[in-house]
Amino acid sequence: MTSLPPMAELAVTGSTGGLGGMVARQLADAGSAQRLLVRDAGRAPDLDGAVPLVFSYADAGSSNKALEGVKVLFMVSAAEAEDRLEQHYTFVDAAAAAGVQHVVYTSFYGAAPDSVFTLGRDHYATEERIKASGMTYTFLRDNFYMDFLPLLAGEDGVIRGPAGNGVVSAVCREDIARCAVAVLQDPALHAGATYNLTGPDELTLAAAADILTAKTARTVTYHPETVDEAYASRASYGAPPWQVDAWVSTYTAIAAGELAGISPDVHGLTGQDPLSLAEFLDRPQL
Repeated sequence: MTSLPPMAELAVTGSTGGLGGMVARQLADAGSAQRLLVRDAGRAPDLDGAVPLVFSYADAGSSNKALEGVKVLFMVSAAEAEDRLEQHYTFVDAAAAAGVQHVVYTSFYGAAPDSVFTLGRDHYATEERIKASGMTYTFLRDNFYMDFLPLLAGEDGVIRGPAGNGVVSAVCREDIARCAVAVLQDPALHAGATYNLTGPDELTLAAAADILTAKTARTVTYHPETVDEAYASRASYGAPPWQVDAWVSTYTAIAAGELAGISPDVHGLTGQDPLSLAEFLDRPQL
């Protein structure tokens, strides 16, 4: 890899994942030097001007060391876990102690202390921790990932969940990444801002199923479960209660209208309209 100046001012988490990887690649293509904060240096992408540094959200020491000299931090939310909020708190506190000036955090659409989507509450609490830290911030409140919609259907092609006739304004990770890069390249312009990132359409899951059927080799349908049916149908996975709550509440949040609404922020940040589900499915999938 190209060597990184000792005091590179930009750090990116999540570069081994989908969204963070897109952001890191786009930054490298734009000539931005960056530190890639990863759990395993061997899995870090090989990018010009990027050097991997090993850290853990839950380890204040490794985080503080990796962030020393960093001014701008792109913080992708940690992997879903029962203690994710505690991990976030530890990392935010370490970033503030290291002297980070500006945090760009990937939050969730409609994050609130009483979000129906249980993990939305964790995102809200993380936002509040960042606000209280004294660091400047920008929050990217992403709607449901459009990339996951095709994965909702089971082997039989049926999407099952208690979403009723609610709508979701899903946004693809490619659009989120472009928004993040726009903010990271001029963070001062976005200090204190919260952006709602949505796709161009409000879709019921039945409408999404119709588009998936038209654009893929599968016949996809939507079956609206009751909440009790949703918990029963997921019991066989053996997942812990917090995770099952998160799965089910993804759908109940749609039913409650929490993922509805179209935002102009993707276009405002990038100058391009967000991809629709049909357009997304027409693109080569990585």
